[in-house]
Amino acid sequence: MVQDDRQAKSGTDASAAAAPLAMPADYIASYERARAVDPARARNYILHTTVGDPVCDELMRQLGAVSAVDADRFVRAAIENPGDPLLRDAPGAVSAFVEELETVPGWVDQASFVGGVRAFHRDSSACLAAMLGGVLVEGFTTTIARSFFITGRLRDQGVRRLRQNNRHMIELFLPGGLEPRGDGWRLSVRIRLIHAKVRHLFSTSDDWDADAWGVPLSAAQIGFAVTAFSARMLQHMRSLGADYSEAERDSFMAVWRYSGHLMGIPEAMLYRDYEDALEIFRIGRLCEPDPGMESVVLANALVNSAPVVAGITEPDARRKLAKYIFVVSRAMIGDDVADQLNYPPSRTFGVLAWFRLQRRYHQFLRHRLPRLTRESDFAAFNTLLEVSALQELGIEYRLPDHIYAEQSRQW
Repeated sequence: MVQDDRQAKSGTDASAAAAPLAMPADYIASYERARAVDPARARNYILHTTVGDPVCDELMRQLGAVSAVDADRFVRAAIENPGDPLLRDAPGAVSAFVEELETVPGWVDQASFVGGVRAFHRDSSACLAAMLGGVLVEGFTTTIARSFFITGRLRDQGVRRLRQNNRHMIELFLPGGLEPRGDGWRLSVRIRLIHAKVRHLFSTSDDWDADAWGVPLSAAQIGFAVTAFSARMLQHMRSLGADYSEAERDSFMAVWRYSGHLMGIPEAMLYRDYEDALEIFRIGRLCEPDPGMESVVLANALVNSAPVVAGITEPDARRKLAKYIFVVSRAMIGDDVADQLNYPPSRTFGVLAWFRLQRRYHQFLRHRLPRLTRESDFAAFNTLLEVSALQELGIEYRLPDHIYAEQSRQW
């Protein structure tokens, strides 16, 4: 890592601004371009590329000393029943983890989530389509793709991974989903634990170069991801024809902010509101190195796995739908990013306008003339995430036990 002691003129966090900057080598050039735009945010982002989740990282270290069966039991009890006598025999880090879960930030207001829940259910298909064609793909343009690529999680179990993303999104926006021990609450905590476990597995693996890449699944990367799932998601939804008020927008952001907190994002890396999230997203993209081979592989694998999630098994139909998703996704993320990800060439002029027109037509047929609803590429794309989202109704807390997905137990 490279030390950069230059001070930003202003900062998002006083302690972050004062700390020496330990910079992963691969971020040196990209940091300079981000620093030229917003020194404080760039510095804060780079600082968090070397930060994981201290509470959960220690939890994984201590759970590594007990059997997998006991670790699973301790984790489940900590999340679902923190008063369980079983936890008296748990490692000390479990208590610290439970204490964090039981501490609700003062800014959390469950009533403020209602508008976001309403907006999601009014247009859940646009939200889920925006996730697949925009947010997840853009997420893989960052170095987070490297950890997914090395573990093989998306290559080996891409359909399961996509279904888990869908499930998390839907559960967050069910009424009461973020109440303590609601399904959205529990799934957010589960994600935090999985990230910590993956970091622990990488810590004993030769596959990760911390000096060059920073911490796997770092606070910077997870903080960036949540800005994508919230503010960037809303931008993509609007481009697909969704409509929402400013109050609903702010409520949607509040839902994701609390989910981000539950996922272990530190306050200094967690957005405050819609505008702040967009700026973190913008500067984060500048801070991140240009997409590499891992990003190309994972983004293309994601799009090509989508027809399978929709239950389409016939090869020609799968290729046809994937081609359509590539075109819509290119229109959402822009030609520059699509080219970096080696998308198939296509024209995007008028694509989103045509999508919005198809969307209105499809809604008319579905509500007025349901028997005439066509099995079009639009219809398949618009519903492919919903049809599979709730196939797995139970919530398991099993964690991976090997760095490579194909050698790990299912989780």
